Amino acid sequence: MIKINSETQFPISETLFVFALESEAGTAFNHINKITTGIGKVNAAIELTKAISINKPKLIVNLGSAGGIGFSKGEIICCTKFIQRDMDAQGLGFEKFETPLSNIPIVLENGLKMDGLKEGTCGSGDSFEMNHINTEYDVIDMEAYPLALIALQENIPFLCLKYISDDAGSDAANDWSVQVHLASEAFKKIIFGQKD
Repeated sequence: MIKINSETQFPISETLFVFALESEAGTAFNHINKITTGIGKVNAAIELTKAISINKPKLIVNLGSAGGIGFSKGEIICCTKFIQRDMDAQGLGFEKFETPLSNIPIVLENGLKMDGLKEGTCGSGDSFEMNHINTEYDVIDMEAYPLALIALQENIPFLCLKYISDDAGSDAANDWSVQVHLASEAFKKIIFGQKD
């Protein structure tokens, strides 16, 4: 069982674990229902949609690395709000990050809260952010937004945990390349309660 909080838990056998990269999953998740989507919002959306139709999960868990502002490297943050950070139709009169004519709120609220973890707002976009200037989000990745949106539309509970690999600053690329390999062990401790 995956214990989310004092009132919510799900069988691991009915859970779909979603990673962007094999390096984020390591070997710790080989024995469970897992997909790797590849990098980017489109790849994430395609692979999750296919997996839902095949596996029909009761819970979707997105685990991955991310930049973080105001968090420490190696910290795991539970994301419960999501922004499509590269959506910009302001020239057409829409608000910053608003998807035109979609009826989707700018800040998409969808995510279970896991006991003992700090919460964050995740900004997803098809760029590796190295000069963070937006105050609307404090976690930066490239896949979580479409995963959260699809889970919401399919009425499947969604848990999103991000391992902070960098601060989305000028050293982000170097920090990420080192930290990404540590993510799977950190996730293993949270999900399976194992020390090593």
